[in-house]
Order: sequence, then structure tokens, then C-alpha cells
Amino acid sequence: MNRGVVIAVGAYVLWGLSPIYWRLVEGIPAGDVIIFRVVMTALLLSVIHLIGRTGPRIRARFGDPRQLAVFALTATLLGANWLIFVWAVNNERVLDASLGYFINPLVSVLLGVVVLGERLRPASTISVCVAAFGVGVLAVDLGTLPWVSLLLAITFGAYGLLRKTSSAGSLDGLTLEVFVLLPVALGFLVIRGATGDGVAGISDPARDLWLIGTGLTTATPLLLFASAARRIELWLVGMLQFIAPTLQFLLGVAVWNESWSGGQALGFVIIWCALAIFAAEPVIRARRRPRPAAVVS
Repeated sequence: MNRGVVIAVGAYVLWGLSPIYWRLVEGIPAGDVIIFRVVMTALLLSVIHLIGRTGPRIRARFGDPRQLAVFALTATLLGANWLIFVWAVNNERVLDASLGYFINPLVSVLLGVVVLGERLRPASTISVCVAAFGVGVLAVDLGTLPWVSLLLAITFGAYGLLRKTSSAGSLDGLTLEVFVLLPVALGFLVIRGATGDGVAGISDPARDLWLIGTGLTTATPLLLFASAARRIELWLVGMLQFIAPTLQFLLGVAVWNESWSGGQALGFVIIWCALAIFAAEPVIRARRRPRPAAVVS
């Protein structure tokens, strides 16, 4: 199997199960969670660069104004996506979040075809159309404009496009993004602490340990995603991404008992039919490929 596909699947499984982590400590405001995600991720990446002695390379990238401008934009998209997702999870709207990540693969496929000129094979085109129909069923069943879902889909779809076209690798790119966000996060951290509204402190070691762990929880799937996005086509990245919202949907329904309907179940089944078509296409193509003739000695 293509290594990029394996890496992408790993990223999406981690993202699909991530609501479990974000729900471990309820009651922490989404803004505070994002502050600590940025700070702890920056600390983790600093250690990685210190061990790898790659600090000069990062400093050189910060000296390139055009590259820094691109990563300032990806950092903004990433921060907005984090904030919306954590808010949705903490406000019992995991199903809304899962719908956003059901929509996002279609955004990625559309950007890959329209912006990057990627070409879809006939079976892949069918699977995309079927998936789009399934997402439409989910959106109609919701009954209102799914603003949370749309914002999640658009911010991460645009982020994926910019990361694919970036010259920086997965580690360097994430480092630039996080350090662009770091001054803002530190500023809010100081303000929250000064006003007595901060959440960190020795009064609750379990909570503080959870906050420290946000760095590893954040960096791991992002590094995998960025690596996969540079190895495989954007439309393929998009189709594989259905793994994450499927897991989130199952968590919302089976673990947290969020309300759902037959329409949502139907949309869920249609999308997985699209994934079955998508997965079967390369297998069928391989079987139809003529085998090399046996060498007669």
C-alpha cells in the first residue's frame, strides 16, 4: 500500500478519536484549551528541533517574508479550526463537528480538481458524487444552516491546499505555524492569569497534566497529515478523510448519546458506499491488468 495512504489513515484515526481526549476534562473554555494547545505544541516542537539540531533551518525560514506570510495564513486557518472544533465538542455538538469533516473531503476534492488541476478516474468521480449526495442528505436532515460544520470544512480544506503547495516539510511547516500563533497565545495566557481566570495551577494536577498533553495530541496527527498531503494527491487526501468524521459520528451516537435520526443514518450509509466504490476501484483495475507472460526456458 502507498506509504502516503498509510500515513493519512493514521492521522485520520487519531483525529476521529480525538473527541475522547477533549472531553476528558469538561468545563475548560475552548479559548483556554487553544492557548495551551499552542504553547505545549511549541514546547514539544522546540525539543524536537533541539534534539535534531535543526534550529538554524527554522530561523532561516522565518527570514523569508513570502514563506512567513503563507504560514501566517495557514496558522490563522488552523487556529480557527481548533477553536471551532473544541467549542463544538465541549458544547455537545460532536455530530455537527462530524458533519463538518464529512463536508471537508468534498472541499479538498474540489480544490484538488479546480485549483491544482488533478484528474479523477471514472470510478473516483462516481464515488465523489455519491459521497456528495450522502453529505447532502446529512445537511438536509439537520434542518438548519450548519454553520459550525461549514466553518470547519472550509478552514481545514483551505489549510490542506496551502500545506500541499508549501515548500516546507511537515515538521518545519507546523513549527512555523505554531510559532506564529505563540505570541498571541502567550499574551492571552498572561491576561487570563492576571485576571484570575486562568485554568493552570497546582490545585488540580490531573487537569494540568491533561493540558500539558495537548501538545502531543495536537502535533502527532498534524505532522502525519502534512506528510501525507505532500506524498499523495489532494483528492485522495480528501476521500480518506471520511474516516475521521465517521469515528466522530460513532462516538457522538454510541458513547455520548447525542440525538440523531434515520436521515443521518441514511447519509452515513451512502457515504460509506462511496468509500466502498473508492476502495474497490484500484483492486478491480489491478485484476484487469494483464499479467506478464511466463518465460519459457
